[in-house]
Amino acid sequence: MSRYVFKLPDLGEGTVEAEIVAWRVKPGDEVSEDDALVEVMTEKASVEVPAPVSGKVVSTTGQPGDRVAVGSALLVLETASATASHAPAAESPAAAAPGGGGPPLPQPGPAKSGATGAAGNGAAPPTTRAAATDNGASASAEADLERRVLTSPAIRRRAREAGIDLRQVAGSGPHGRIMRQDFDAYEAAPSAIRSSAAAVVTGLPAAPAGPKAAEDIEEIKVIGLRRLIAQRMSDAKRNIPHFSYVEEVDVTELESLRRHLNTKLEPGTPALTYLPLLTLALVRVLRDFPQCNAHYDAQRGVIVRYRRVHAGIATQTPEGLKVPVVRDVQSRSLWDLAAETRRVTEAARTSTATREELAGSTITITSLGRLGGIASTPIINAPEVAVIGINRAVERPVVIGGAITVRRMMNLSSSFDHRFVDGYDAAAMIQALKERIEHPATLFVG
Repeated sequence: MSRYVFKLPDLGEGTVEAEIVAWRVKPGDEVSEDDALVEVMTEKASVEVPAPVSGKVVSTTGQPGDRVAVGSALLVLETASATASHAPAAESPAAAAPGGGGPPLPQPGPAKSGATGAAGNGAAPPTTRAAATDNGASASAEADLERRVLTSPAIRRRAREAGIDLRQVAGSGPHGRIMRQDFDAYEAAPSAIRSSAAAVVTGLPAAPAGPKAAEDIEEIKVIGLRRLIAQRMSDAKRNIPHFSYVEEVDVTELESLRRHLNTKLEPGTPALTYLPLLTLALVRVLRDFPQCNAHYDAQRGVIVRYRRVHAGIATQTPEGLKVPVVRDVQSRSLWDLAAETRRVTEAARTSTATREELAGSTITITSLGRLGGIASTPIINAPEVAVIGINRAVERPVVIGGAITVRRMMNLSSSFDHRFVDGYDAAAMIQALKERIEHPATLFVG
């Protein structure tokens, strides 16, 4: 019998780390080659990592929510053959555990905050600490863990003065760095909440809470897609100066066209919605406003403008918000656009969308449908520079030519990256979009 230390493989596309979402095995399980071992999430998609060999699971490293660097040990298998030559058994899995070998590796693009679990704040998981103890290096390992907590010297000084263990503070900054607001919130929190927070960060049991607190509080660890959504939204609002613009649009004629087209559909064909009609209008307008169909490459300091339009469709799913992509909108007919929009959004909802179908949009459209409200302030889907929001269409009285009449009205809510799209150009683009929508015949010409 021999032992095989399995490390997180290179998952491609420049991935340097991944988040553990769920373990598919536990110590003591027998696995066969190609059986799923663990589900991990990269910046692009969720991936199930298969077993490279058959054997018995001896130990696993990391918990759901932990970030694991490529090349770090994930688990140890006991095998019947000498497969351990690929990863010598003398190497402890703790040696490559997340947070067990120096500061976290940098990620491409905007920095992502570390998980709120033990590894995210530089504190090794229990298996890593045990291995360090077995090697007679407990004291030095603990000191090393303390040094690897990411924060500023000022916060370290405040922590020493207040007698606070920084390993118990969840950091919201890049790679789990403890920011001033994180420390302030922890310092001001009641002791019961501090104890619960410490349990989430360090993996140690929380101090017993009173019956009332236990009944009134539910704690949910932020991991997987929800963590990724939270981080991207935070990065977008922190890094992008949003210019928001709301305009009301008369969609009476568009609604008349939509109803007429729906009467021509074959039985069983899904009804045409506003979304493909407004997407078609948007692609006509973007030819005159190319600065809005673009990405900002922050690493190179370059604006990348696209001649083709790949529309991201913000879609609510059971796992959270996803943005599947309808590619080459400029080359599609209305019916083709409607069908492809339905296909990619359904794939996102059922978690069958491919990695390619969830990346590469050049501008995003978001719609709350019947929940659309009067107005909204959509957040830009970085690295894009513009997002268009569709609000609810309602009939209400308006004044036209000095007379009051009932019209079907809708608000368009938009946000632009004010660094690269001037307010005047943003307003001019929405006005041009409004004109196309209010005169729907123009959707099918030039």
